[in-house]
Amino acid sequence: MRFSRVSRSLMPALLAISIVGLSGCHWFHKGPKGDYALSEQERPLEVPPDLNAPNTAGAMQVPTVATGASQQAGASAVNTSGFNVSGSRDEVFAKVGDALGTVDGLTIASRAQLLGSYDVSYQGASFLVRVAAITSGTYVSAVDPRGLPATGPEATRLMAELKNRLAGN
Repeated sequence: MRFSRVSRSLMPALLAISIVGLSGCHWFHKGPKGDYALSEQERPLEVPPDLNAPNTAGAMQVPTVATGASQQAGASAVNTSGFNVSGSRDEVFAKVGDALGTVDGLTIASRAQLLGSYDVSYQGASFLVRVAAITSGTYVSAVDPRGLPATGPEATRLMAELKNRLAGN
């Protein structure tokens, strides 16, 4: 009988020790450390050392823009794709249309008076001749299909010829 009394008193202690042993000691474990234990979506992005991020130091700087008369003077001095003409935009648009009609080798594909532009093809190059109102009259310019000033030799020649023809009117 003695053995059964001892076994009855040790049984709960033995049962408690076996439960703790089978549980993997999670009571004493603090959890995994490091990014390797996270799921794949939660891990931080690792960039290989040979890949460098592009330099974005000057990406958010606003360019300085000239204002008023200095802008117009600078544009006419440097820019060969346009010139100033005195008169209202509608008057100059009609004069430009008449002058374009007399240029040899020029084809007017379309004209849009509300937009102030002529879609022209001259010596194999296609571009817009744009007429815009400015504070001191009207500005006539050549614009390429990307919306930038047309600086090709055809556009430069046409702007010089238009400037000469409109100066005589």
